Amino acid sequence: MASRPDAVTSGHYPSAANLLDHDVYERIAHSMNHEEGDRVPIWDFIDNWPTYQHFAPGIEDPIQAGAKVFHGLGIDLCRGVTFPTPPEAEGHEQEQASGHKTKILGRTRWVSERPYKSPADLKHVQPGELSVEHVREVMIPDFVRAQQAFAPRTMYVPGCGCGFHGAYHICGLTAFALAIYDARDDVERIVDGLSRNAATVAQVYAELKLCPLFFVGDDVAYKGTTMFSPQTLRELFIPALARVCEPLNNAGIKVIFHSDGDVTDIIDDMLEVGIAGLNPIEPLAGMDIGYLKKRYGRDLILVGNLDCSQLLPLGTIAQIREGVKACLRAAAPGGGHFIGSSSEITPSTPLENVLAFYDACREFGRYPLRL
Repeated sequence: MASRPDAVTSGHYPSAANLLDHDVYERIAHSMNHEEGDRVPIWDFIDNWPTYQHFAPGIEDPIQAGAKVFHGLGIDLCRGVTFPTPPEAEGHEQEQASGHKTKILGRTRWVSERPYKSPADLKHVQPGELSVEHVREVMIPDFVRAQQAFAPRTMYVPGCGCGFHGAYHICGLTAFALAIYDARDDVERIVDGLSRNAATVAQVYAELKLCPLFFVGDDVAYKGTTMFSPQTLRELFIPALARVCEPLNNAGIKVIFHSDGDVTDIIDDMLEVGIAGLNPIEPLAGMDIGYLKKRYGRDLILVGNLDCSQLLPLGTIAQIREGVKACLRAAAPGGGHFIGSSSEITPSTPLENVLAFYDACREFGRYPLRL
């Protein structure tokens, strides 16, 4: 264990296979290759103050606190970490459109100002260029420190966006949506610049092979439908996603794609350009994990699916346990399933429900399944 900080400093980084407990790594490897291991791996993201206070009281470093939480809950994989906001600080975390910084528990968060009021304003948006040197010298060491802190019991999965979500976030959704028609050249320029930066990140991770999985998160859907027409997404989003997937696929790294909402209309397009898994499979948005299992079989790792907006925060423990069993029954046979919430454990979820959820995942997720 003492050698890990030296590895970060020297730039010689061990892979996830060398960092993780053998049983944890094998459990993940079996499932991501559509095989049954000892049990279904658990994947999640935790934004819940009571859970942090239960497992990591008094620890303010997000990475160290997060590792305690994920280990305490028995979560096998995570896509990142946040430090939850305590209840007394809610409502003061952001100052909308202020363009200045706020501080919460000693952490500084910049609130971005969006001055773009019309499509014509987008000519001023310059994505900038992310250098390979910055990725190697800043981003990779930060990731490795988190990866090593979460080892040996949790795989910390690296990731980035692919540029499409980043473009409409910078521009503001309204200006971006109008500009698709009224300033198309600017939209394409912005998405191209951001996706090129994302591909730079992906290329470095592909070369280093620190983890067999890579997380790409770009929200492109609402409940029941995509945020933009499937045709627009095929013209702007899918090429950006392809650019990020290519170096990772070439390195044998599986891409887990994340978008809230219902992405059913573009799953085939995303598979064609290289995703291997889908998260969070939001049931109340119209995503049916049983249907996806039957249709895509061994082509798609199914990640998540337990409703985090109603069932987990508001359900009884008995209802949560039944929900876990139903999810496993639909998606776990034959592997290819990482069970978890339908996005994250939200601030409103009671601690007893959080604990019951992961207990049920471990209890009912063992192979051979007996549900």
